[in-house]
Amino acid sequence: MKERKIFICKNCGAESPRWLGKCPSCDAWNSFEETTTKIVYAEKKQKDLSYISNNSIVKLSDISENIDYCIKTKIGELDRILGGGIIPGSLVLIGGDPGIGKSTLLLQMCSNISELNPLYVTAEESLQQIKYRSNRIKNVNTSLQLLAETNVETINSIILANDAKVVVIDSIQAVSSDRIDAAPGSISQVRESATLFMQTAKKTGKAFFLIGHITKDGSLAGPKILEHLVDTVIQFEGDKTYSYRILRSQKNRFGSTNEIGVFEMSEAGLVEVPNPSEIFLAGHSDNESGVAIVATIEGSRTIMLEVQALVTPTSYGMPQRSSNGFDMRRLQMILAVLEKRLNVHFSQNDVFVNIAGGVYLNDSSCDLGIAAALISSLKDIPINKKTVLVGEIGLTGEVRSVSSIEQRINESQKLGFENIIVPKSSKITKKFNIDISKVDKIANAIATIF
Repeated sequence: MKERKIFICKNCGAESPRWLGKCPSCDAWNSFEETTTKIVYAEKKQKDLSYISNNSIVKLSDISENIDYCIKTKIGELDRILGGGIIPGSLVLIGGDPGIGKSTLLLQMCSNISELNPLYVTAEESLQQIKYRSNRIKNVNTSLQLLAETNVETINSIILANDAKVVVIDSIQAVSSDRIDAAPGSISQVRESATLFMQTAKKTGKAFFLIGHITKDGSLAGPKILEHLVDTVIQFEGDKTYSYRILRSQKNRFGSTNEIGVFEMSEAGLVEVPNPSEIFLAGHSDNESGVAIVATIEGSRTIMLEVQALVTPTSYGMPQRSSNGFDMRRLQMILAVLEKRLNVHFSQNDVFVNIAGGVYLNDSSCDLGIAAALISSLKDIPINKKTVLVGEIGLTGEVRSVSSIEQRINESQKLGFENIIVPKSSKITKKFNIDISKVDKIANAIATIF
């Protein structure tokens, strides 16, 4: 056995015998980290690919379909993210801030699917800590199988001998392999552990859920190859000052990546929020300037959100620009369009934008709502609380059409709104019991709103 030092890119997992400033594989800068590996010449074997090998060629039409392919977790918001339910043989990676609810959600899931004999492997907490956590969660199945172990080979051998159909590893950064001479959580350890679990999942048909840590910039810790290795990547989002948690799919080989699941953290664990719009609009202010309602699309559902803006004279030489839940660059663009096309100046004012409820907006259809909220705050004129604003703003000041416009109108009507302002180019074929105002320019939209 011989030790040698190598450098591994923490972004893509590429190896190099020496340190490099720029990774030749993924072009990331300063991403190589030094690690020590053990070379065992006597045990050197060809990479095990038996879990995907098939010596015979078959036609696609000859492969049988499994009608009961998805296994329901009995948590509707989680099933939505997973693409209908748990897929046998899949590998799911769940990441999020510490304490946001990752372990709680998977403990609740395991309790709901007791017929699958799930196995919960804890590498960070003791069995007593898991017991205390379960006491706080409502209706946890006391027959749930638990294992406290950090060695990957030991965990894998127990999984192979167990009849569990679903396995939870908490967390992938806390387990380690004897075959790698590196600290738990290092790039090589995370890659080796995840690869072993992936092989076991494909061989046995057991579904694996891996809990992952995140870095200070919000990305999943470990090499980027970890995200390529798994079938599904789920991110837990939410501000700790709010009780709401958003589950968002970043990668899914079995479903859409546009879906989100909304939960509320309570004393009894995570509770599903089937209608997020009513929750996010619960504290909607009446007759206050700088507040607008927008309709955004997240996957297959429409969510109504409150956009808040505050424009106030600056006390500094350089006015402040701050955004919480909305892209700062897009906010700068909207401000530039308003100044150019409407001759409304913000150069002597501080501008603050906030999306109520701790949600992050990544939908350009909310541009019109942001612009209206900014002008409302600047002029101190409130927007009608029964009005919904939908539309993307172009650089020439035009209000551009957006997708799923009828779905947004239907949700606005359902929640009791009286008027909705949409782009003039929107194609509406159905009849709705709500006033629909069509606008083509931002100037016309502002005139209609105020």
